[in-house]
Amino acid sequence: MERQKILIATKTYPSISTKYRETVCTAGVILDDEEKPLKWVRIYPIRFRQLDFDRRYPRWSIISAKIERYDKDYRLESFRIDDESIEVVKKIDTSNNWSERKKLVLPLEFRSIRDIQNQDKSLGIIKPRTIKKYFCEKDTREWSPQQQGVIDQLDLFEPTIELEKIPYKFGYNFIDEDGDEHRYSISDWEIKELYRKCRDKSQSLTPLAKEHDALEKVRQKLEVEFLGNKDLYFIVGNLKQYKKTFMIIGLFYPPIVSHTQLTLF
Repeated sequence: MERQKILIATKTYPSISTKYRETVCTAGVILDDEEKPLKWVRIYPIRFRQLDFDRRYPRWSIISAKIERYDKDYRLESFRIDDESIEVVKKIDTSNNWSERKKLVLPLEFRSIRDIQNQDKSLGIIKPRTIKKYFCEKDTREWSPQQQGVIDQLDLFEPTIELEKIPYKFGYNFIDEDGDEHRYSISDWEIKELYRKCRDKSQSLTPLAKEHDALEKVRQKLEVEFLGNKDLYFIVGNLKQYKKTFMIIGLFYPPIVSHTQLTLF
């Protein structure tokens, strides 16, 4: 394994794995010695919630860790990580309209989904030409019997951390710069956690009413705020089993910079 500096750009909501019990997919950017962006990287699998607390890297942090190509995954961006080697170096903040974050990810921007595929890539960031619609739809409320069986397995040496199944999917219908139309759901942990927190903070009296309150808060964020006030980009990745199927694994949403602000700088 080789030690690398990696910018953590997004983490997906945990999923159930028969082999690892629970895994998270992390997407980031490998940096050179001067912290210039080199290429996108997918760190998978990683049992994020089982990491020691000082190794649970936050989003938009730069970490130093030993990684190597994951030879069981055909996707060239996929790497395995040595959990014990993770060191959180620093956090990249949002000052000056996200200028530092932009410098680290936008040089690696792709034109479209087709552009990613034509370069034989499986991971990248794109800016949609048009976002036609935000959507929210119901999902299953329970894990599948196979997934629940994995969750129920007792481990005498490792305490079980409850993993909630989120019963809704959120996403966007959009057109990319090549004119292709897509309908992608969002697996970004940040968005799923937004739903959970809003539901748990709701003052409504019934569980269903609490859910409705949370769904409205998520809609306000993803439809009203992001589509109205943010310069929205999608971090997208494909599925290992379905090479041509992509989803939004992270949202990059710096504020829209007005001409007046540009003049000031």
